[in-house]
Amino acid sequence: MADRRAFLQYLAASPLLAGLPTADLFAQEGARLAKASDALDVFDFEAMARQVTPPAHWGYLSSGVEGDATLRTNSEAFNRFHLRTRRFVDVSHMDMSVDLLGQKFSSPIILCPVSSLGAFHPDGEVGAALAAKNRGQLQVLSTQATRSVEDVIKGRGAPVWFQLYTTDSFAVTTKLLQRAERAGCTAVAITADLPAGRNPITQTRFQRQDTRNCVSCHGPAGPGGNGNVVSSKPMFAGIDATGVRLQSAALTWDFIGKVRAVTKMKVLIKGIDDPDDAKLAIANGVDGIFLSNHGGRATETGRSTLEALPEVVAAVRGRVPVIVDGGFRRGTDVFKALALGATAVGIGRPYVWGLASFGEQGVDRVLEMLNNELRLAMVGAGARTLKEISRASLIAARG
Repeated sequence: MADRRAFLQYLAASPLLAGLPTADLFAQEGARLAKASDALDVFDFEAMARQVTPPAHWGYLSSGVEGDATLRTNSEAFNRFHLRTRRFVDVSHMDMSVDLLGQKFSSPIILCPVSSLGAFHPDGEVGAALAAKNRGQLQVLSTQATRSVEDVIKGRGAPVWFQLYTTDSFAVTTKLLQRAERAGCTAVAITADLPAGRNPITQTRFQRQDTRNCVSCHGPAGPGGNGNVVSSKPMFAGIDATGVRLQSAALTWDFIGKVRAVTKMKVLIKGIDDPDDAKLAIANGVDGIFLSNHGGRATETGRSTLEALPEVVAAVRGRVPVIVDGGFRRGTDVFKALALGATAVGIGRPYVWGLASFGEQGVDRVLEMLNNELRLAMVGAGARTLKEISRASLIAARG
């Protein structure tokens, strides 16, 4: 108990918590949820996940880079907008479904790729897949998943999308793409925002609080924080990746054409947050854009994805879907992004909090709560379908 209290005191002093709408650490210390359905919002799961997740793993999940400014800004940006309410609209029949690259989903909320979900619960990526299946929602699988793409698609009962870390060997990349396609993935999201690593200061501080042997979790290669391929990850099974790194500092726009030459999957770019890059992505033939700053874990720009969203949407001009992630914690957050032109919204940390707390059932409850919050926001704004959500649904906050 003393060790846990010391860890919670360390968390309370962490700069990454400053200004975030998070539950009080000490009020929640002894209040672990009995079951997933007891959670009333995603922050209930955040509080519990802190208690059950080892310090190094929690540091990986919860931190940004350098001073964590972009991490905080992602969440704070939603306060810049209020919802415009409308009355006497028949909202007895609501439709939250969305079409993404020819696939229909029940909600615009999707599960973003998060590495190593097995570090948070044995259900891992398959648990997330079962919850996504239950709710009819899209799942995007990380290159660094702890369960095989085949097992995840079997759990989902339908295709998932594959998030690609490009590696610095196109021969290895080709094998990853071909395996994902053979397994049934219908789209690949190329991660472009980490070409040469990152500086995760807060994560490193958490790791120093963890006395466990890292080899017990990650094997001799370690957690891969410097960009080295974790060869024990299932996606690399049967692939000689000796000396290969997860990212390539030499990446240029011609990479999209190279990917198209070896796969029939739809191609998206994940990590675009500039309108000029959005235009270049479309000029190079992408099928969609993930407006993302890696949850504040890439470049310390200090700018939220929500701030960048209107500019990117204007540059895209409806030619491809724009999916945005970064800091989404409420259904009202999702509503605001849709009103600013996003096609869909990705969540990462919230569903991992649920996973860490209760496995599949925790992820399912997170989706249930966020979907309900979005539905209620739509009801209050008189929007019966996603197409009825527009910029007119928002009021800019004063001051």
